[in-house]
Order: sequence, then structure tokens, then C-alpha cells
Amino acid sequence: MSPRRFCQVLPDTAFAPFGPDGLSAGDTAWVLTSAALVLLMTPALAFFYGGLSRQKSVLNMMMMSFSSIGVVGIIYVLWGYSMSFASAHTGGSDFWGVFDNPFSLFGLSQLTEVREIDGVEQFVSGGFGTVPAMVWVAFQLTFAVITVALISGAVAERMRFGTWLAFAGIWATLVYFPLAHMVWGGGLLSGSEHSIASWIFGYDAEAEAANVAPIDFAGGTVVHINAGMAALVLAVLLGKRAGFGKMAYRPHNIPFVMLGAALLWFGWFGFNVGSEGAADMIAGAVWINTTAATAAAMMGWLLVERIRDGHATSVGAASGIVAGLVAITPACGSLSAIGSLALGAVAGILSALAIGLKYKWGYDDSLDVVGVHLVAGLWGTVGIGFLALDTGLFYGGGFSQLVIQIVIALVALIFTAIMTVVVLFIVKPLGWRISAEDEHTGIDETVHAETAYETV
Repeated sequence: MSPRRFCQVLPDTAFAPFGPDGLSAGDTAWVLTSAALVLLMTPALAFFYGGLSRQKSVLNMMMMSFSSIGVVGIIYVLWGYSMSFASAHTGGSDFWGVFDNPFSLFGLSQLTEVREIDGVEQFVSGGFGTVPAMVWVAFQLTFAVITVALISGAVAERMRFGTWLAFAGIWATLVYFPLAHMVWGGGLLSGSEHSIASWIFGYDAEAEAANVAPIDFAGGTVVHINAGMAALVLAVLLGKRAGFGKMAYRPHNIPFVMLGAALLWFGWFGFNVGSEGAADMIAGAVWINTTAATAAAMMGWLLVERIRDGHATSVGAASGIVAGLVAITPACGSLSAIGSLALGAVAGILSALAIGLKYKWGYDDSLDVVGVHLVAGLWGTVGIGFLALDTGLFYGGGFSQLVIQIVIALVALIFTAIMTVVVLFIVKPLGWRISAEDEHTGIDETVHAETAYETV
């Protein structure tokens, strides 16, 4: 039998390749490595959330992250990628700019078709730039997984595990996959001909893009605003924990929190730098911007703690790290290093102040998903309008970029809020919450029949 090798036949809508056969081994290796780094972020999140939880709920908190890999990993292969990116491969049209056909690339078999070309059996698939399509699928799968896992921090200690599993699959299908298509797959929130940006600012046919295109490099809207808004809806509709506002909920294992933050920071280089899709100069700039913003956010958070509380904490440092990573995610390919420092510092300050709002407004966001991911995600998305090189307001670009960044943030907020309510009522017959008795005993013991620590 003739030897097989990978070959790429790009659809008309895919990005232009370079190199003799349209593929780059270096770029492909980097995106595969990035996919592994982003997958690591979900177990890292399990440590981060698990450490922040009370001892009697740590296993359940970690299981919610790990189970997201199981649920979303299955449905992404079956229909998730197809709903997000099918038209980029098939050349077909999407549904109202909101989602692609879930059956066009169902099971992904179309991306691994084997043909005989010039006497050699080759894998033929549409790709993205210099990266084979299946590699891009792997990368995008990990984004879907961690977005779902992020939401779980808002419902610690009280949501039924079976309901969470059902919610995870339905929410990914009805909320995450459509929003990924809208932003990255050529839908309503992209720079395509039929997007909101084109309606507002016009479409440049020669450039094949909106005159002012939205910027979301690695997931400010798709991941963080999306997860943060869903977390707020869940926290409000599920209600408060039994002792909320009356007792202190202290992290049971701060070293877990620090370990989780460290692994998240490490994995985030795959998240942001991998989104460039190539091992090039822009990828290097994204690495620097990610580090600069994260460092500045950590220091901004600690400054708020020192002034407000009189001491800087380890949990504050870890939370500041996450706030900075969140904020720079949509902006990392558009800012200078100085701009990234400014974006990160503001994110750390805003998030440190925002986490107290749950006590003022009375919603039990258990592990501050809203205060960190929603607030920093909104700031990172809107901040592009001020700080983006060339197009940002502070760089002489006028108000256009700021306007479109605000628009896409608002659309993402409204879409996610409405659809998350719909999903919650779909799963309501399963029961949203564990019983008050089980909550008092501890969800680890009553639901999983396990305890994190055995004492003799």
C-alpha cells in the first residue's frame, strides 16, 4: 500500500496557506502543543476552585471541572465543531449568522477523508492557515471544555451533579457553539459581510471584511463574558447557600488555589499564543502581552487589598492572576506591551472591587466567577477600543473600534443571559438543587460517597 501523508485542500473561505504543500510542521506542532496546554487548564481550574471551596465540597467542585471534559469532549466531536465552523469548510451558509449546520461535519469524518492523489493515499481536509483542520478542531475543543467548567464556580455546594451534567451538554450546544460561530466562525459578531459590524460601519468588498471589525483574539466574549454571564444567571436562579451572608466561607486549601493559578497561567500561553495559529512574531508579542497584563493585574489586586483591608493575601494574588489573564485574552494580539500593562492593572483593580458586589446585591456567586470572569472579560473586550494599536481611541483611531467592542459585548451578554435561562428551565425537571440536609452534610459525602481527606 502506498504511504499516507497529510495533505491540505483548503476551502474557498479558509485562510491562505504558505509553504510547498500549504502546511507548516512548526505551526502544526505549536497548535497541538497549545491544545494540550489549554486542556491542562481545566484540571488546573479544578485545583483553583477546589482549593477555594470548603472541605466538604472540594471533590464535587473538582468533579464539575473534570466532568466538563467528558461531556463537552463528546458532543464537540459529534456536533460542536460543526455548529461553530462547518461553513468555513463546506462553503455553505449558516443559520441567520448564529450557528452552522450541526450535521454538516457530524463526527468529523469529513475532515479525515482519504483520497488517492498522484498515486499516494493522502488525508484531505480543509484547514486554517498552515494548520490542518483536525489540529484546529483539537484546539477549539479545549476552549469549549473550559468555558463550561468556568461556570461551575458560581454554584458550588448546591447544584445537583446530574443536573450539572445535563446543563453542561445543553448549554454548550445552545449557547457556546452558537457564540463561537458568531465571533470566530463568520457569524453576527465577526467582521463578515453579514455581521453587525458590517451593518454599522459598512463592508469593504475588496478587503472582504467589515470596515471596522470586532476584535476578540482568544475569547473575551466567547469564553469569559459568556461564562461569567451564565454564572450570574445560575447564581440568581439557584439561590443562595444556606449560610450566605451570615457566615464566612473560607478556602479550605490555599496551596491548591496557588497551584491552580500557576497552572492556569502556564496553560494560558496555549490559550492566547496558540490562537495566533502560527509560531511567528505575533505569537511572541502575544506571549509578552499576556505576561505583562497578568503581572500588572496581580499587583493591582494586591494594592486594592492593602489599601482596603490592610493586608495582601495569597488568594488575592491568585485571583489577580486570573483577572489579568481573562482581561488580556481578547486583546493580546492588538495591544503594545505598555498597553497590556495598563489593561491588566485596571482589570486587577476592577475585579478586586467587583467581588464584593455579591454581598451588596444579594447573589451567591460562590467562587467569584462574575467578579473575575465577567468583569475582567467585559473590561478586556471594551478596553480594546481604547488601547488597540492604530484603531484604539488613545492611538488616534477614533470611536469606531470602541463602539463595535461595546456592541459585541452587549450582544454576548444578552444572548447568553436569555439562552442560559432557557437551558436552566429545560433541566428544571431534574431538580436544580440538592436538599438542605445534603447541603448541610456536604455534597461530597451525600452525592459522591467520598471525602477529600480521611482522618484516623
